[in-house]
Amino acid sequence: MTDDKVLLGRIGGAHGLRGEVKIATFTAAPEDITAYGPLSSADGTRVFVISGIRAVSAGSVIARLKGVADRTQAEALNGIELYVPRDALPPPDDEDEFYYSDLIGLSAVSPEGDVVGKVVGVHNFGAGDLIEVRFDGDRQPVLIPFDNAHVPRVDLGGGRVTVVRPSYEGGEEDGRAAKKNNADEESGTG
Repeated sequence: MTDDKVLLGRIGGAHGLRGEVKIATFTAAPEDITAYGPLSSADGTRVFVISGIRAVSAGSVIARLKGVADRTQAEALNGIELYVPRDALPPPDDEDEFYYSDLIGLSAVSPEGDVVGKVVGVHNFGAGDLIEVRFDGDRQPVLIPFDNAHVPRVDLGGGRVTVVRPSYEGGEEDGRAAKKNNADEESGTG
């Protein structure tokens, strides 16, 4: 249940013997994870207060959490996602800026303006941001690079995101045709 919350980080495991944890942060500056107050788990049943922090690399910090005193307690927190209420965040500075969580639920439209689906998520698995769209008539959502070529326009006020669905060469049909052509050439019929 994260509709009114924004994901700011994820606990990645214990660091050392005294209960510190490594946190992957999704804030512009890693140490800003402390700027919005206490953090909570996705379901809101656990609250985490960071009592000490140091940045270790772009995108991560080592933190001491109140109530976590040893490595065993810290290890038990591995994988917990850390959220803040949406209203704890400042409004975006520019009209062209937005929080990714604001995109979820928007209509996905073609460049021609036809509604083609719905945004169901925004992700980053390490190689860049991806927008997840469930296209009308498709059983599975599609991950689309979140760049100007594939997502040329975001219209929060209009509740829509323009998406250009990527086309991939070398799909199953192309592979069958290539195999048939190679077989024909080898048998002398092509």
